Amino acid sequence: MDTISHASAPREVSRQQHAWLRTEVVGWRDAGIIDDVQAAAISDRYRPVSGSAASVLGRIMLLLGGGFVGVGLIWLVAANLDDLSPTARFVTVAALWLAVLIGGEVLAARRASAPLVGGIRLLAALGFGALIMQAAQSLQVPAYEPMLVGLWSLGAMLHAHLTRSVMPFLVGLGTGIQWWIWQPLWTDGTAMMGAVLSLGAGAIVAASLAVLCDGWARSFAWWWRLTAAALALAALFVAAIPGLYDGFDWSLWLGLELGAALVLTAAAVALTVRRSDRAWIEPVGALAVLIVAALLALWDVDTDVRDVGFDQWAHAALSIIAYVALAVGLLALDVLRQHRAISWIAMAALVTFTTFQSFAVFVPIVTGAWLFVVLGVVFLGTGTLVDRARRRVARSLDPVTGQGTDEGAQR
Repeated sequence: MDTISHASAPREVSRQQHAWLRTEVVGWRDAGIIDDVQAAAISDRYRPVSGSAASVLGRIMLLLGGGFVGVGLIWLVAANLDDLSPTARFVTVAALWLAVLIGGEVLAARRASAPLVGGIRLLAALGFGALIMQAAQSLQVPAYEPMLVGLWSLGAMLHAHLTRSVMPFLVGLGTGIQWWIWQPLWTDGTAMMGAVLSLGAGAIVAASLAVLCDGWARSFAWWWRLTAAALALAALFVAAIPGLYDGFDWSLWLGLELGAALVLTAAAVALTVRRSDRAWIEPVGALAVLIVAALLALWDVDTDVRDVGFDQWAHAALSIIAYVALAVGLLALDVLRQHRAISWIAMAALVTFTTFQSFAVFVPIVTGAWLFVVLGVVFLGTGTLVDRARRRVARSLDPVTGQGTDEGAQR
């Protein structure tokens, strides 16, 4: 076993994981499960990830450098590069993008520093956006068309999946979310209901893709889960705002988004059934959130804060109950998937949502300084209850450790 332990370089794990492993190895050795040689061999196979200030600063500088250069390229396109003809502008931007794209993969093939490769790939993903905008200018396409952002996202996602790189993936994810929400609202005048359906469908798609990415691209799955949580929370938040519903007309893009959500949900459920796990709960849960959000959005209540009626109280109460249920579900997902970022975003969203709803309920009743006192109590109470709920869920679902890790965020 000692020979095996030195056959390859030690694998880097988070400091929390390394500390847990050392504790477990000592326990196994004391229980007689392994001897001293085997304990040393196991410990030598892992090392904590480097987290010195210099290395962290270096990574930040490389990523910032790639980001600034990418934004600069897009800015140059926005300035139209007036000294060049449209064809020359497009060729110049395309040449710069290809040089950065190929250069990043050459560095990756030569096993260059991971932050350096990530920074170059980030620059290539941003440069592709500049290429899209320049092509649109050459073809006299308006720069404010949402389809351009969609094409940018598609190219960045293709780059990310071909190279298994997180930086292009994040560019594609950010631009993709923007396009997903913007495109149906671009053609549909009923903004509120369209936004609710688009956000809810986006949560379903993200949750389904997280399940589909498990096992072959865990870093992508980590970000898809975080996106699904954020979009689900946003959909329910918007749906709970009273008085914004003003009718609804179906649009082609909303239909396509809902259709894509259902297809991906079916694919994710079929895959999890074949794997005999319960990950199907994630896309199905997101579908349930969409249904609840749509019903809340359709519930038209009076918005006159001078006379709060039963329907307003009921709407606010049911909205809070639904939001608490979603937050608790996300806390459980954090424990099961070891995804601490989901808990943080769920707690922050729940406290913000409860405080927002409190304004609708308490403003007509109390005023002045007492209003701030009441809202402060609601804020503190909600935060305390959510934190206690997370700890209880953690103990019930993971009695050994009661806590998760942020492994995906370090990839």
